[in-house]
Amino acid sequence: MAARLLLTRPAWRLRCSTSSLHVAFPSLRTHGIAHSFTPFTTARSSALLVPSFQTTHFSSVSTTEKDKASQQEVLPVLPVALQPKDDAFAIEKDTWAERHCPKWMIPYIQISRINRPAGTFMLLWPCFWSISMAAPAGQLPDLSLLALFGTGAFIMRSAGCTINDMWDKDFDKQVERTNKRPLAAGKLTYPQAWGFLAGQLSAGLAILLQLNWYSVAMGASSLALVGAYPTMKRFTYWPQAFLGLTFNYGALLGWAAVHGSCEWPVVLPLYAGGVAWTLVYDTLYAHQDKKDDIKIGVRSTALLFGDKTKPILNMFSAAAIAGFGTAG
Repeated sequence: MAARLLLTRPAWRLRCSTSSLHVAFPSLRTHGIAHSFTPFTTARSSALLVPSFQTTHFSSVSTTEKDKASQQEVLPVLPVALQPKDDAFAIEKDTWAERHCPKWMIPYIQISRINRPAGTFMLLWPCFWSISMAAPAGQLPDLSLLALFGTGAFIMRSAGCTINDMWDKDFDKQVERTNKRPLAAGKLTYPQAWGFLAGQLSAGLAILLQLNWYSVAMGASSLALVGAYPTMKRFTYWPQAFLGLTFNYGALLGWAAVHGSCEWPVVLPLYAGGVAWTLVYDTLYAHQDKKDDIKIGVRSTALLFGDKTKPILNMFSAAAIAGFGTAG
């Protein structure tokens, strides 16, 4: 008789599924009590559940299809403002520049990637590492020098992007991710791009001339890397390594700006570690263009490494850590 007693419980409303109730109240399972819950909708919640107090015998608990359905999680409905838009994962979405800048200015912002600053930071970090390591023991790095290199990194990364787009106009037209860039889309002409590049390089030179002459000579020599990098994908599967040589040049220049010379046992491992680091992140970045790269005949480490990308990049990551550790 005791097994057939009806156990009553006070009515409640729970913002959860029955699977959550079984976790919170294990007695619902261990005592053989099987309540079925019916979801209903109110103005406050779209996933409230009410017990209907259908009690079963200890030895006669059966799970029907309806019971199984009632035990499934009731997922909340996102408000319209939080629901992803159709272009939430667009390859190159609009930024603040497209929304707020004058229309005549937008192509220049886009070709220089001013609205996409991640690359500036990638160029800037090796400079900051080197300047900080070159500072006298127990002292902070020269803040004015950090500001100078920050401005220079911003200008020269923008100039590098302009050069890249000028070299790659015909390729960019055929790649989904890049076919809306200003030169590829016809928003800028080559004369306009050349004029803009001249202004960028002049500003970069003005920054460089603030440094000592040893640094000026080193900085001027880096222009060969900046100009040659966009062509590398035509000839080698290692353009990412060449980008590393270009983007991490600040590891040499920063130390030179502090001391007027380079301490090679320190700066070379730092430079090599930076090259390996760049090769890792730019290979990952290159994977998104693999199909288009094969179609138009350009090369990358993403194509070279293929399915072995993960273990190979693990090795380059270890090499980057080793280089940074050796530098100190």
